Amino acid sequence: MSQESEIHILNPDTWIDKYSDYLYNYAIARVSNGDVAKDLVQETFFAGLRSAKNFQGKSTERTWLVSILKRKIIDYYRKINSKKGQAEVRMDFYEDGENEGKWIEERVPQSWKNETEKNIENEELKDQIDICIGNLPEKYAMVFTMKTIQGFETEEICKELNITSSNLWVIIHRARAQLRNCMEKNWFNK
Repeated sequence: MSQESEIHILNPDTWIDKYSDYLYNYAIARVSNGDVAKDLVQETFFAGLRSAKNFQGKSTERTWLVSILKRKIIDYYRKINSKKGQAEVRMDFYEDGENEGKWIEERVPQSWKNETEKNIENEELKDQIDICIGNLPEKYAMVFTMKTIQGFETEEICKELNITSSNLWVIIHRARAQLRNCMEKNWFNK
C-alpha cells in the first residue's frame, strides 16, 4: 500500500504516552502559560475522544490531534479577547512625512522579523526574546505571536479574534515597542 493511500487508525489508549509532551510543547510555545497549555492539551484529548467517529484516517493521529489543539488555542484567545472588550483603537503611527497617517499592512516595518530570524542562532538571545514576549500583556503577546512568529494572515487573526485590522496593527505596534524596550533594557545594555 502506498503511503499516500495509507489509512491511519486512532488508538486513544496511547495518546497520553505518545503525544502529551509534543502537544504540551506546541501549546506552551503559543500561550506562554504552563497551566493553560496543560488545560488545552486535556481539552484536545477530550475533543478527540468526542469526535473520534469523524476521523477519516487520512492523517496521522498526531496531525489530527494538533489540528484540534490549534482550534482550542484559537478558541482560548478568542475567549480572552471577548472578555477584554471589543473597543477599537485608532492612532496615527507617523506624524509627518510621506508616511503620515494610519499604519497599513503594506508599510509595516519588516526589520524586526528579519533581524530576529538572523539572530535566533544565539540561544541566550532567543531566551531573552521569549522572556520579553512573556512579559507583554496577554492580548499583545497573542496577536504578536500569531502574526509575527506563527505567520497567520491578518484577515485570519482578525476573524478568529473578532478584531479589526486597525486594532490588530495597533496591538502589533505597541507589542513591538514594548519588546524593543525590554530587549534594550535586558539584552543590549548588558
